Amino acid sequence: MSNVQSLERALNILNKLSEFPDGLQIARLSEYVGLTKSTVHRLLATLVNMNYVEKNPETDKYKIGLQVLFLSRNILNNNDIVNTAKPFLEKISKDVNETVHLCIQDHEDIVYIDKIECTQAIRMYSRIGSRAPMYSTAVGKVLLSGMDQATIEEMVANIEFIPKTPNTITSKVAFLEEIEQVRNQGYALDNAENQEGLQCIAAPIFDHKGKIIASFSISGPSNRVTMELIQESLIDKMRDYSLQISRNLGYTGA
Repeated sequence: MSNVQSLERALNILNKLSEFPDGLQIARLSEYVGLTKSTVHRLLATLVNMNYVEKNPETDKYKIGLQVLFLSRNILNNNDIVNTAKPFLEKISKDVNETVHLCIQDHEDIVYIDKIECTQAIRMYSRIGSRAPMYSTAVGKVLLSGMDQATIEEMVANIEFIPKTPNTITSKVAFLEEIEQVRNQGYALDNAENQEGLQCIAAPIFDHKGKIIASFSISGPSNRVTMELIQESLIDKMRDYSLQISRNLGYTGA
């Protein structure tokens, strides 16, 4: 079934604006979405009228409006994973004083559906609703590890391994080996593979059927989230909280 062109274009505009919290002027926005300024202006007028987009009259920039926030709020408020995991994520963030994320899969990306910020001076730049590649993130590796082998190989075959940092895994063979290791050990690491200077450890969240439905992570600068800290305490903490959250979602496995 073919897409309705005007709806597809409007959604592409919303997707692009979501990447620019400070907004975009029509000229730049039209370049990003590949449409004429007149077409973008017409679509924006409707989106503004429906409160999905708002315009700053001083800068002439357009950004995501409150209606989108209203929709996402309703989704997240009714999401069992977010509601169940949040008190545990708050505990672990307070315990280690580092940023904790909760993520799910969306096609070849991960999506941040919750974030508990630390009180440290150096924090991680990320937003609820933002996306990142599965191949360069610890949470993405965890989510992939829960799939059957045929699905993993099919997804990996379609991934374009663009190096995000010098540490990003860019070999399909090496990445498949990494996923197998994650499956065996029950957690994943991102050794500054998605963002330079940032270390991350992630663990799975299982549902009542034993399926991995989400992943949560601890992230911080490599000088704070060191391999020594990970080995000495974070692996055990992540496994413990993984089981606690999963148990509250009906998981009965070990």
